[in-house]
Order: sequence, then structure tokens, then C-alpha cells
Amino acid sequence: MKILLYPTYFPSISHLVTLVQSEKAIFEIEDNFQKQTNRNRTYIYSPNGIQLLNIPVKHSKDSRQKTKDIKIETDFDWQKQHFKSLEAAYRSSPFFEFFEDDIRPIFEKKHDFLLDLNFESLEIVLKCLRIKVEYDKTIEYFPQVASSEITDFRNLVDGKKDISEFTKYTQVFDDKHGFINNLSVLDLIFNEGKYAIDYLKEQRIIIR
Repeated sequence: MKILLYPTYFPSISHLVTLVQSEKAIFEIEDNFQKQTNRNRTYIYSPNGIQLLNIPVKHSKDSRQKTKDIKIETDFDWQKQHFKSLEAAYRSSPFFEFFEDDIRPIFEKKHDFLLDLNFESLEIVLKCLRIKVEYDKTIEYFPQVASSEITDFRNLVDGKKDISEFTKYTQVFDDKHGFINNLSVLDLIFNEGKYAIDYLKEQRIIIR
């Protein structure tokens, strides 16, 4: 199965389920940027429940600015804030310290473009999972996928349209807030470690 996805910031579990179960992935990079999507945000399990990590971006007067042209706002020290939030959420998880050296560099490196950051976060995730995923990038935008050989999962970038339900696994604060479904795949990796890849292979995505 070939799939079409948007690159996102530390992708959701649903994104990784499609990736690890596909023959090849194609990432859409010719789209227009849309606010309030996972293009520049991800969700983790904090001591207070679900927490949004948002990357501030520079907005243009042109409402049809392409995602690949979106620049990160550097006036805010969002990287320090995000890493502190991850520490508070997962320092006591079974595998945070094991993967800490893999994820830390992205929070110390300055990125100009959101798209570069998103692809780097994906590479970190793949490294943590110890897998390689073959993927291409689009060179033109098509609202609809013409080929029957490609499954369109671009709607997963919008959490409100992603209705996937996954098998429960142990989370750090589930005794307080219960199981929270389909967070950033970092939640799965920090809690399940080497078993995360088996989990991803066993799950199913609901296509709307």
C-alpha cells in the first residue's frame, strides 16, 4: 500500500501506524498552510492530562502561504518550553532516559522552516523505532488522489477528523486521567520502548 500524508511535528500514533504498514509513503509539501492542525503542533500526556505543544510560526498577509514556506517564529523560546514539558510528562516513564539523547538535539538546534523541523522530528522517531521508511515528496498539489494505488491519509493532519481508536497501553498518568488515545508517537515510545514498533504494526486506521 502506498500512502499520502502531511509531514507533522512529532507525528501522532495514527501517522506512524500508516507509515510502518505501508510499502511507500509520499509526503504532501505543496499544500497551503492551515492553522490549528498538526502541521505545527503535537499532543502529549502531562501530569494534568492532555497537553498541546505548539510551534509558533510567522504568518504572512498572504492567506494562501504554502506550508513549505512557513518560517518558525524565533522570538519565543518554544524549544526550551517543549523539552521541559516532555521531561515533566515522561521523566518517570520506562524509556525516556533511554531515548533522551536521541530527541534532545532537535530542541537545541535552530530551524528556520517548519517543514525542515517536521521532517527532522520524523527521522528522530524512526531512529527511536529502529526502522527505515522509504518516502518521497510531492512536486504538485492535487486536491484528490487520482491513483487507486495510493491511499489518501492527509486528513490525519487534522485531529478533529482523525477518529482512530487504538489499543490501550500503560501511560505514566493513566491512574489519574485514564488512557488518552492517539497522542504523539513519543508517548508510545517513552512508555513501550522496543515494543512500540510491534504495537504500531498491530493497529488499524479508520478511513473516512
